[in-house]
Amino acid sequence: MLMFSLFGYRYSWKRTALAFLSALLIAVGVVLVRGDRVEVAPDQKHATYIVEGKRVALGGAYSYFGNEAVGDLNGDGKDDIAFLFVAQPGGSGSFYYVAVALAVQGGYRGTNAMLLGDRIAPQTTRIQDGVLTVNYADRKSGEPFSARPSVGISKFFRIRNDSLVQTQ
Repeated sequence: MLMFSLFGYRYSWKRTALAFLSALLIAVGVVLVRGDRVEVAPDQKHATYIVEGKRVALGGAYSYFGNEAVGDLNGDGKDDIAFLFVAQPGGSGSFYYVAVALAVQGGYRGTNAMLLGDRIAPQTTRIQDGVLTVNYADRKSGEPFSARPSVGISKFFRIRNDSLVQTQ
């Protein structure tokens, strides 16, 4: 084992490197999940979200799409961020979700994500008077996924008890 000495104390490189990396991760605010408790993230792209009952981080099969909307969704006077991301778990599907990063002291905490559809065509996302509106185009009922989305759809969401819920 490689060791070094500093001020009369002996240290292993491995333990020192692990301590340094742990301190660095905490210092830059990277999301750490401890059981069901989610720590604060520096922005919406580093928060974790609940998808189909699982806590996930963006990256890999879950990619940030955008269509951001900023505004207060939970009535605390702070600007929350709603956005879309795409899940591509394998195969030909591209499943679009909407999620919200709630502004909390020191950063953001992710909510559950709501499925919008497979291979849709996102249009606009906005927050007004505590309501999140997501507009997109989808295919007609019974059309194959190879058909271009042509039917306009609007879905409305609110935050209730720190969870994203569909309304109307």
